[in-house]
Amino acid sequence: MSKGEETKAKIIRQAAELFNQQGYAGSSISDIMRVTGLQKGGIYNHFQSKDDLALQAFDFAIASVSQHTRAALRSKRHAIERLQAIIGVFSSFVDNPPIKGGCPILNTAIESDDAHPALRESTQKAMDSWRELIRLIIEKGISRGEIRAEVDADETATIIIATLEGAMMISKLYDDTIHMQRAINHLNQYINNQRNS
Repeated sequence: MSKGEETKAKIIRQAAELFNQQGYAGSSISDIMRVTGLQKGGIYNHFQSKDDLALQAFDFAIASVSQHTRAALRSKRHAIERLQAIIGVFSSFVDNPPIKGGCPILNTAIESDDAHPALRESTQKAMDSWRELIRLIIEKGISRGEIRAEVDADETATIIIATLEGAMMISKLYDDTIHMQRAINHLNQYINNQRNS
């Protein structure tokens, strides 16, 4: 990796944490300069605009989350175990997020809505990928006889994600992990009820 590539990677990593903690709109170019230690020209030497940096920083944040998820799934074969591993990884983000500030999908989805269409599109793609992963695990579990045939994979993915993201928000709001723990306990029971006995 060249010096320029190293600098760009450092900017992306530091901006990803800044945006995830303060939001895109709440992070000025001065804030980006402060966390990176670079001048404006040094930043714009690598990125066309703040929007360009935000999109690349979001991709970096999502890649960090995906890396943790892949590692947790690596040793799991049974569909129920795989779903529980995803839940376990996400629950660890309250105290030990792969990127400071919590879940980048949640944080960016709330902020991007209609104000930042490109960022919103990236967030939707990340969410689509997460939903698809859960859906495929469930469908494969059904085909292997591990999950009951009448389980709706898309509905279950929505329930899992909405419960986790809601618990993340409440836990952060109150600075209390009990809310995430309650959600995890509920989801593990819910998933076990989908098991084909």
